[in-house]
Amino acid sequence: MSNNPAQRISFQGELGANSHIAARAAYPQLEPFPCPSFEDAFDAVASGQACYAMIPVENSVAGRVADVHHLIPESGLFIVAERFEPIKHQLLGLPGATLAALTHVRSHPQALGQCRSHLRTLGVAAVTTADTAGAAREVAELGDPRVGALASALAGEIHGLVTLKADIADAAHNTTRFLVFARQADDVAVDAGPCMTSFVFRVRNVPAALYKGLGGFATNGVNMTKLESYIEGGGFSAAMFYAEVEGHPDERNVRLALEELGFFSASVKVLGVYRADGYRRQG
Repeated sequence: MSNNPAQRISFQGELGANSHIAARAAYPQLEPFPCPSFEDAFDAVASGQACYAMIPVENSVAGRVADVHHLIPESGLFIVAERFEPIKHQLLGLPGATLAALTHVRSHPQALGQCRSHLRTLGVAAVTTADTAGAAREVAELGDPRVGALASALAGEIHGLVTLKADIADAAHNTTRFLVFARQADDVAVDAGPCMTSFVFRVRNVPAALYKGLGGFATNGVNMTKLESYIEGGGFSAAMFYAEVEGHPDERNVRLALEELGFFSASVKVLGVYRADGYRRQG
């Protein structure tokens, strides 16, 4: 492994995980830095062990990735890029194993959810693991031909498994959106093309504060693509919100919308301004 943190990109999972694939596709020049948890992947960047973290935030089939959104504001990092990565799950097994003999399939809960109908049709029991690539490793170590794994082709190659059934996701559009985090903001120029702005805010604890605060995005024609609420510090009087909008804060309509939000909020913090992935234009 490289001793230069500037050449590393962290992710949750083991080598061969979908986050590894996304990191390799976006930054082929960087060395993968696998971490056991999302917290560890964030901490690797915050502590200077890696320059970027590749973090999944939502999937087109299974929805939001649990536990990630409340970690984003707490990480102290900035969002510098987004990436949409098609997810191709392979049903992997030991060499010589057969699909008919499978009784159990291991994988991350997101992967199991994305292949639920296929697994039901096969009549196998789903077993939850920490990540997809780890499931492949466990199957290889277990040595039981009745146990398979949902993981990437790369994970199969790494652990000497064979593909028993290829590309078994329930939906052809199965895609995961990743965000890339760094210690320093890398705000794109306003004229760099379509971009996204991510921010967190806490509205004042007064009636209609959220309604009035968000009204500025509607009246200024700013498209809000995400709004997530979470509780901060154990208090229940006023929620924190994570939001994303299309556009740049230096654009007049976005600036006015953020200013109006500020009138009705106790705090507003921009977490990143970054180029919109070209995948958005395909929809």
